[in-house]
Amino acid sequence: MSAVMSSPRFADAQAYLAWEELQSERHEYVDGEVYAMTGALAPHNFISGNAYVWLRQALRGSPCSVFIDSHKLRINAQGDFLYPDVMVTCDSRDRRPEEQRFISHPWLIAEVLSDSTAAYDRGRKFELYRSIATLTHYLLIEQDRPHADLFFKNEQGQWVLQALTADDAIEIERLGQPWPVATLFEEVDFTPPAPPA
Repeated sequence: MSAVMSSPRFADAQAYLAWEELQSERHEYVDGEVYAMTGALAPHNFISGNAYVWLRQALRGSPCSVFIDSHKLRINAQGDFLYPDVMVTCDSRDRRPEEQRFISHPWLIAEVLSDSTAAYDRGRKFELYRSIATLTHYLLIEQDRPHADLFFKNEQGQWVLQALTADDAIEIERLGQPWPVATLFEEVDFTPPAPPA
């Protein structure tokens, strides 16, 4: 989750990176604008944590690394930076010492949707992510019902949508095993809050 800040503005991405390292909070940087990252609800944290843990276990022993929301993603050479909820890279370029502050070559990104971010995650953010040549899978996970949308790039380079419920499994050959969608929602209570008395 993010909210636009009225300031500061930076001459380039290097200035943003230098400034960001000194901040106590995280900030995304897109088109020269800085966006403060806001807090998330418990379901969001459960879901992103569940995705991270499952992926770490599934990819253990492989050349892949799994990152959770505290690690930056460089979108492009212009220097747009975002903090995806979960991302996976298997690209050796992301292991170089000069790349320790961010990764640039993920093949999977997962975002947990909220009312305030869903339109952005499905729209402009997905547009930014699609510009990453190595990205082949984009998973959008709802936090108010057991549903997810998996976008994957087919052999023709087109993005295809697969809607998923808790009874489904995510089938990605690179993972080596089916990923039960229900594991994303462990500890999440979908009971609506009681109205105030």
